[in-house]
Amino acid sequence: MTTVTRTAATTPEPRGVPALAWRADPYASALRTGRGPLFLHRTDGWLLPLDVQRWCAGTDTADESVLARCHGAVLDIGCGPGRLVAALAERGRRALGIDVTPAAVAQTVRRGGTALCRSVFEPLPGERRWDTALLMDGNIGIGGAPAALLERVAALLAPGGRLLVEAAPVEVDERCEVRLDDGRGTLGAPFPWARVGRGALLRHAGASGWRAVRSWTVDARHFAELVPVAPRDHTPVEAPTPPGAAQ
Repeated sequence: MTTVTRTAATTPEPRGVPALAWRADPYASALRTGRGPLFLHRTDGWLLPLDVQRWCAGTDTADESVLARCHGAVLDIGCGPGRLVAALAERGRRALGIDVTPAAVAQTVRRGGTALCRSVFEPLPGERRWDTALLMDGNIGIGGAPAALLERVAALLAPGGRLLVEAAPVEVDERCEVRLDDGRGTLGAPFPWARVGRGALLRHAGASGWRAVRSWTVDARHFAELVPVAPRDHTPVEAPTPPGAAQ
């Protein structure tokens, strides 16, 4: 398959997280209705459909394959409407979801989960004490800089902790500027994002001090279990500067 690498200049937001973009009406409205259409709209007009209906439903077979590999205290980064956090809570597991969108946090709580409206690059409860971290549904793209995100996640995990991450369904390694698009002419604010296929994910992980324990595919969704192997000094991780931004 062809690997695509794309960069775009953008203005960094505080802590590198597009909170205002994800709080915009297209996303909040889609979460309220539980369905799309909702897209990531690239600057060249390309659209990536977002599976809002699946996010708002219960867990499926692919999700269950991830939940089965969770152990200890679980941090779901970019939890969305909270299907995974709620499923873990139902099983008596300690789990916290974080999301920059108040509507997503509210839905997670309504479903019986615990969630905070917080960026992964902000101070979080239980730093260096989480046993499992989750980056599902394309959330390896948060901040548009996978290496910086992986570094931050490593600083959140307890010794022996693991990261369960979902890769894009195609082999791609892309960093770009996108907007949320409801398919009816409403666009959110631009923000940096990344798409990373399985091969690119493993390359980024290896370069960032992670080791792949296993990878698997269920229903055309690709996952990997990673553990940090590089020494960690636990110094604060700065939010990524989007590609092309002034230094």
